[in-house]
Amino acid sequence: MKKILFVVLLIMCAGSFAFADTITIKQFVIKENPFADSEVAVVAVDTAGNVQEKVEGVFAFTINGFQEQMRFEKGTAFYRHKLDKSAFFYVKHFNNDGMHAMLYYIYKQDGKLRPIHVSWMLLVIIPLALVLLGYMFKRFIIIAIVIFCIFLYFNHHNGLTVPTFFESIFDGLRGLF
Repeated sequence: MKKILFVVLLIMCAGSFAFADTITIKQFVIKENPFADSEVAVVAVDTAGNVQEKVEGVFAFTINGFQEQMRFEKGTAFYRHKLDKSAFFYVKHFNNDGMHAMLYYIYKQDGKLRPIHVSWMLLVIIPLALVLLGYMFKRFIIIAIVIFCIFLYFNHHNGLTVPTFFESIFDGLRGLF
């Protein structure tokens, strides 16, 4: 009886070591690719912003509506498309925990790229502030409409379409709940 109990206990212990911990990407950031000109890199980070070097393999991302298979090595994957000008990057990643999405504005100046994270709250606050100012000051309504049109043109000209605009806001709201 002791031998059977010992064998069962040994099998249970061996079974617990046999299962590998699945690596998932819960947070990521966009950074300038240090090895290539006018390219960006997707970096898997933890909540403190440290690179997760355990992330290895191929992960599916959607960048500006296009499916990309990103190969991560030591927590970093390189997006192999050159950027001609400043543009918006809407990056989504699906895993077992759900969807993780981020909106970035990649500012290009003198060959250098500077990714700026755009919060969904900023996308809500700017139009609401313009509407509120136009409502409060009747003389300001024409200026508010002009500023709002410039805001829409700037977003559309740099690759942020209206569906992506609203999708980014809804993803941010979904993250609250």
